[in-house]
Amino acid sequence: MIRLVVADDQAILRSGLVALLGLEPDVQVVGEAADGASTLAAVAEHRPDVLLLDVQMPAGTTTDGGPGPPDGIAVAETLRELEQAPRIIVLTTFGRAGYLRRTMEAGAAGFMVKDTPVEQLVDAIRRVHQGLRVVDPELAAQSLSVGASPLTLKETEVLQVAATGTTTAHIAQSLFLSEGTVRNHISSAIGKLGVANRAEAVRAASENGWI
Repeated sequence: MIRLVVADDQAILRSGLVALLGLEPDVQVVGEAADGASTLAAVAEHRPDVLLLDVQMPAGTTTDGGPGPPDGIAVAETLRELEQAPRIIVLTTFGRAGYLRRTMEAGAAGFMVKDTPVEQLVDAIRRVHQGLRVVDPELAAQSLSVGASPLTLKETEVLQVAATGTTTAHIAQSLFLSEGTVRNHISSAIGKLGVANRAEAVRAASENGWI
């Protein structure tokens, strides 16, 4: 029996997955979660073999009142440090090559898009449970063509905060940087991405799955 936790912030989709996967004779859905904090809590409580994990989830709040991981990739990075970490399949609406690369680097064993037929998803769960990797073939090809992100870690962090539409001053405050340093990182990112302004840099980085 494969013990499974399903983590997705879309309640209707999550409930549908739980119902469909629960019909499989060798799959037992032992828990579900809607954000980063509750995903970590569900894994700690239920010790699943496989975690079906959404990329774009809110952080949530941990039991001690702090913020949870800001997205599914951060959840995967956190769980990777566990001695008995579950095998992770990232299931996402965002079929972008950059997301694929980032999730695999974070320790995920599979990457599937949400419109994958349930039969293929169940097959992926079984394969990952057996120790194999499962990746959407089209995304794998895209990942090779897109390549790794040209952005540095700080440039990535700055664009991630900039994507919320906030001011330079707020970005600086959030990342404990000076406003001048933030402007320098944004300027560098604009140059690397070959775009004209901050908004276009955020869009380009997001479309490639680099932020």
